[in-house]
This record gives sequence, C-alpha cells and structure tokens, in this order.
Amino acid sequence: MFLGVDVGTGGTRAAIVDRDGRVLFSQSTEHVPISSPHIGWAEQAPEDWWRAAQASIRAVVKSAAAAGHVVESVGLTGQMHGCVMLDADGQVLRPALIWCDQRTQPQCDWLTATIGYERLIELTCNPALPNFTLTKLLWVREHQPEIFARIAHVLCPKDYVRYRLTGEYAIDMQEASGTLLLDVTHRRWSQEVAAAAGIPMSWLPSLFEGPELCGRITQLTAGITGLAAGTPVVAGAGDQGAGAVGMGILQPGSVSATIGTSGVVFAATSTPTKDTKGRLHTFCHAAPGIWHVMGVTNGAGLSFRYFRDTFAPHLSYDQLTALAAAIPPASDGLFWTPYLFGERTPHLDPNARAAFVGVTASHTLGHFVRAVLEGVAFSLKDTFTLFEELHIPVESIRLGGGGARSPLWRQIQADVYGHSVERLEAEEGGAFGAALLAGTGIGAWPSVQAACAATIRPVEVIEPVAAETMQHAYPHYRQIYPALREVTAD
Repeated sequence: MFLGVDVGTGGTRAAIVDRDGRVLFSQSTEHVPISSPHIGWAEQAPEDWWRAAQASIRAVVKSAAAAGHVVESVGLTGQMHGCVMLDADGQVLRPALIWCDQRTQPQCDWLTATIGYERLIELTCNPALPNFTLTKLLWVREHQPEIFARIAHVLCPKDYVRYRLTGEYAIDMQEASGTLLLDVTHRRWSQEVAAAAGIPMSWLPSLFEGPELCGRITQLTAGITGLAAGTPVVAGAGDQGAGAVGMGILQPGSVSATIGTSGVVFAATSTPTKDTKGRLHTFCHAAPGIWHVMGVTNGAGLSFRYFRDTFAPHLSYDQLTALAAAIPPASDGLFWTPYLFGERTPHLDPNARAAFVGVTASHTLGHFVRAVLEGVAFSLKDTFTLFEELHIPVESIRLGGGGARSPLWRQIQADVYGHSVERLEAEEGGAFGAALLAGTGIGAWPSVQAACAATIRPVEVIEPVAAETMQHAYPHYRQIYPALREVTAD
C-alpha cells in the first residue's frame, strides 16, 4: 500500500492506494480558513497544515492496519508557491504567504528590472509573478527585515509537512519550478537568480525528482502518525504535477483541465516550451526527464464557493447546480469573470477584479450559478487559446477536481472547449498521484508512466452539445477584462 498526502488550501487529505490503483482508505481534515487582513493578502499557519496532516494520516493508517495492510512508502503533494520561512532550529518565523497572495507586485517589478524580463524567462522559463515564492521572500525582506534576518530555511507547504515527518529539508523539481528560483531547463537551482535577489543558496532545500527517495519517517513521527519508523518518503510533486500523474498526463498531446480552488489547464511536453510573454507557466514535470506547460485561473472552484457562501449559504452545491441546469447555455447573456484574487493566465494582473456583466431583471439565481460555472470554463479556455497560438498539441482532455465530479460542469467544459472530454474511473486528485510516485520510488512500477498505465482508466467521454453557442459567447467574454481594467484602474 502507498500513502499519498495532499496539503491543500482548504484541508489536508491522506489516501492509501494499492497496486491496482484502488483508493482503499481516505481522510480529509480541514484547515483554518485563509487569513486575509488586507485586500490581496492570503496567509496560513504551517503548524495548522501539520495538525491536519497528522489527523488525516492517523485515520487512514489506523484503518489500513485494522484491515491488515502496511504502508510501504509515502508521497507528498500540496498547494504550490507558498513561502514557509524557518529559523536555524526549524521553527516557523511567521505565517506562510500562500499561492493566491497578491501583495508582491512591487517586488515583481523590482526583480524584473534587476534581472531583465527576457533574461528571467531564459533562466527560469517564467516571469516574476506575485504568486511565486521568491517574490514573497522579497516582500518580507522589505517590510519585515527583522524576520528576514532570521531565515535559515525556505520551504513550500507540503515540504514543511515533509520536514515534520522526516526532519529533511527537501523539495521536488516540479514544486521548485514554481519558486522562480529554479533553472527549469537544466533542473537545478539558479545561482544567478538567487544572487541577484539576495537569497543565500543555503536557504534552499535539496532537489529531488518526483519518485526519488528523500527521507524516512522518524521515530517521533511514527508515534504520532502510526506509520512505521523508517518508512520511505519520496519527493512527490506540487498539486498540479501530482494531479497530472494521477490523471496520466505524461505524453505530448495529453491535457488535463482541473477545477479545484484554482483552475489549471496542464499539458505535458518533451522539452521546456517557453512563452516569451510569460502567460503560461513552464515547469519540470513530476516524472523525470519531461516538462509541462500550464495556465492558471486563480478563482475557479473558489468562485463557486464564494458565490454560495455569500449569496446562497442555505443551499448545497447540488441544489445550486440543479438550478443552473435548467438555464440555457450562455446564461441568457450573463457573464462572470472569476478574478477574485487577480488573475494569472493570460492577464498576469494581480489587480484584476471579478464581476457579473450583463445582469437583467429576467436573470434568476440559476442564471447566476450557471454564469459562474461558465465563467470559470471560459477562463480556462483562455489557456487553450494560448496552446493553439504556441502550437502545443491537444489530442485528449481529461477532467479533474470539482469540475470533473459535476455532470453539468463536465458538459459546460466540453461545450466551452469545443472538444470531447474524458472522465476517469477514479479521479482522486493529487493524493492519488503522490501515492503513485511513492510506489514508483520503491520499485512497485519501473517508471511513472508504467504506474499510470497500470492504474488509470477512463470511463466516460463527454461530447460537446452546445459548442456553437459557447464559441459565439467566448469573444464577448474576452472583451470584459479590458473594459473592467479601465473601470478598476487606480
């Protein structure tokens, strides 16, 4: 049995997977909600991730033991780009700035001016964005120098949980790609970027490929979690890399569209494909020797949650989607732009703002819900538009996250993308992919590709039924952002 642990934004999930790809036991534990004391800020306490990880791991390990199963190895995944700062004793110095924090645009501007836009993309394959780990460190240096002076180690969220499990400071290539400190082309830390930014190389954790062994469960954490001391722990991947492994997105032409808190369109590539305008992220894949490109919508599933919590807290998601299902495609001219935390692809604008556009007295609650679901799909369609521009092939699209579990959202995506989409037998997200990496790391399969071939099975193909309607609506959606920018600009 292999354990995958997913340190997400809303909670930490642990899942135990067997060699046939069956999830035998799973448990999720919620995190304390994101702290946002100012507009655009987003912070979480790393100690809270560790609390949730302990609870989820204990639960599944206890269930597995009761059934006579033993966890042979552990893989980790989680929300990317967060900045966990530790002192020389491994103690947390301040709450972590997480992926959706948007306060660091001035630091992005400084870094771009210091290194140069083209040179930064040449070195890291990506531009400076507020989401990335490095820009968060620069914000702390400027605004909290007393904390910056005490930093000895910098980790991403799931790597903090790894540190608590194993005592090791380690990170995988895919996760490291999202720090803006990795030479993505050559799969190594960029000494040039670190030196220009004033970040000591000693702060950076050791680099490993996704299925590579990087530590073992300590005696202390064995007692806390129920795992056996000495159990191997592999590097794993960030949530998008592990999710792609869990969906079998490893060959050029294979693409996934995943709607979680954020939304991601992810394509595997055999070489690092760079967008010179920086609109797409180019990262190392979780599997050795391959890369991927991805476009990110910050407020995907978050849009639906925000709408429900704010306007219809008395209704369930299923009740809301039932209302939306009665509304015709394109929501009778009502649009939603999902820029609740600014936007990454394709706008690279931390100041982008969400909006409903085209509201009339005829629109009902169902119209608003459907507009949210369609608006998220339109925002992901923007990435497919860039793929076409950059000649990145799209042969198959597999759906993941909440957008895969909702029949209505699956159909909306097929219609908006204008392409058939696949649903998998068991779309288990990042924890499943992390478990496959864990099994690969101890030789259960000879490669990540072999692990996917043995465990991942598509069960349904959804064909577009309203593609023409949605293709007509998409250009109107595309006109909204430039207009909003004029309205919301300072």
